[in-house]
Amino acid sequence: MSKEKKIDVQKEGHVLLIGFDRAEKRNAFDVDMYWDIAHAYGRLNDDPDLRCGLLYAKGDHFSSGLDLVQWAPFFAEGKMPDMPEGVIDPFGLDEDRRLMKPLVMAIQGITYTFAFEMLLTSDIRVAASDLRLGQIEVKRGIYPVGGATVRMFEEIGWGNAMRYILTGDEMSADEAYRLGLVQAVTEPGQQFDKALELAVKVSKQAPLAVQAALKSARIARVQGTKTALARLLPDLMPIMTSQDAAEGVQAFIERREANFKGC
Repeated sequence: MSKEKKIDVQKEGHVLLIGFDRAEKRNAFDVDMYWDIAHAYGRLNDDPDLRCGLLYAKGDHFSSGLDLVQWAPFFAEGKMPDMPEGVIDPFGLDEDRRLMKPLVMAIQGITYTFAFEMLLTSDIRVAASDLRLGQIEVKRGIYPVGGATVRMFEEIGWGNAMRYILTGDEMSADEAYRLGLVQAVTEPGQQFDKALELAVKVSKQAPLAVQAALKSARIARVQGTKTALARLLPDLMPIMTSQDAAEGVQAFIERREANFKGC
């Protein structure tokens, strides 16, 4: 019997589209989906022709959260499912094995637990106006272990983060936009198109520069401002000798859009 398809992965130009495809179950996230997403992230990370990812979900809801029946045994042992070589943990718990390329995320409807935590690992977020964003683990007798307790207060401040983590209350699209968790709000059904527009725009920029900018920002978050500032010019040096850097200057001189190759 063939494995049920729960993740749809397609390449569109330089963008890798990664879609949850389990709408009949409100895209409840089981262990197979975790592995499939990890492999998709690994493909995005390793393929030089891919410059940006777009994570989205089919159906009315992004995800109702973890399929706890499957995940409970792993949590009881204090671990996540094993990750083989060449894949990327969707929760980004190992900073040394994070996705090195930008990830845009489109969310709609119910977006609970791990889905909220995956949002916190993404770089640009677009929400439909019907968003119901919730870190609701405390209502299920557990607490977030996919990074929310570390990342959310960095994004929206301690009080705001604890307001939602400790109560399990839902957050609306307007509130998520006000707090800076999402960068655009659309009518329901339009969030994918807006997210794709942004992903394509990212993919048209110089890949080495985009990845270096993302790396620098992450160094600042994880290792601190002093370390990040000290790395700015040294990490720029190899980029200055790239073909893309020369193309960027030439395109500026000729007043045209640059055609970057990623080298």
